[in-house]
Amino acid sequence: MKRPRLLTPGPVNLHPAAVRALARPQLHHRSSEAGELVRELRARIAKLANSRGEAVLLGGSGTAAMEAAVRGLFRPGARVWVPVAGKFSERWCEIARAAGLEPVCDAYDWGQAVPPGAVPARPLDGALLTHSETSTGVLQPLAELAARFRERHPEALLAVDAVTSFALTPLRMDDWKLDAVVLGSQKGLMSPPGLAAVVLGPRGLEALRPAGYYLDLARELRAQRAHQTAFTPPINLIEAAAAVMRALEAEGWEARFERVREANEGFYALGETAGLVPVPEPGTRRSPAVAAFYLPRGTPYVEVSRAFAARGWRIAGGQGPLKGSIFRVSAMGYFEPGELERAYGDFRQLLKRPT
Repeated sequence: MKRPRLLTPGPVNLHPAAVRALARPQLHHRSSEAGELVRELRARIAKLANSRGEAVLLGGSGTAAMEAAVRGLFRPGARVWVPVAGKFSERWCEIARAAGLEPVCDAYDWGQAVPPGAVPARPLDGALLTHSETSTGVLQPLAELAARFRERHPEALLAVDAVTSFALTPLRMDDWKLDAVVLGSQKGLMSPPGLAAVVLGPRGLEALRPAGYYLDLARELRAQRAHQTAFTPPINLIEAAAAVMRALEAEGWEARFERVREANEGFYALGETAGLVPVPEPGTRRSPAVAAFYLPRGTPYVEVSRAFAARGWRIAGGQGPLKGSIFRVSAMGYFEPGELERAYGDFRQLLKRPT
């Protein structure tokens, strides 16, 4: 049975460089070649994040990186601000509570941008922010939020979920004074799920303490500075992600960012022409990772999903309170020549406004 092509915001269609890397004979994770791949990928990730710090690779999803960052940077009882405007900012709250922190979880409408003026003045040890909120399609104003947070809390730590913004839109850790950024392999890096990373800035590196066992960033950092890993790593995924980053760097990152943004906006243009209402509120920045729309009145998600599946595509539904009321499509994965145009054509035909 032929598998559908993915219009989902993760995982995505694999880049050919990842496919070629995955087809190579199995590499032993303690070989010198594996060590060089660990060194290369760590350096490439930190460079793309525009950080003078270091990247730490982890076996697991982006959520594993989120938990590792929380436990490695904060101690139980620490008070952290979490503006919740979607499923993944909500996840920061859940992880913080599980780690024994005292999160200040301020709720915003899903689809809304968090206003920088909302940064609390009360004493805080840190903040957990989400750059691209995949559940709503909003690109939060990270630079502005970080600047306001630094004004009010110059000594506090700032960690960011960049799972669906890394390799898709500019991320400037040093300029924005971010202390930690987390990411995963199955989004902008167009590789299979199972590899995550935490990029630690200079203050993040200074604050890092041993915590836990498998997700202990301090333990992993020591090993990876020697081009090793503390445990068996997903070396095939490391090789795939490194190969994709080489290919995308050859294309040029600014060109990559603009291409993905334009591809995503293509879905929004078609949807709005068909009378669909975007989930991101008017005036908010849209994430290049996903286009999110409210379902047409009286149309269940399963009907839309099946219609796309009949044409060979898989899409995504809503999460949390938006489940059953929205659908999401994404152009951040790899598409063969002409394939994205076919996706646009099918989108137009399936969702055109009745006459």
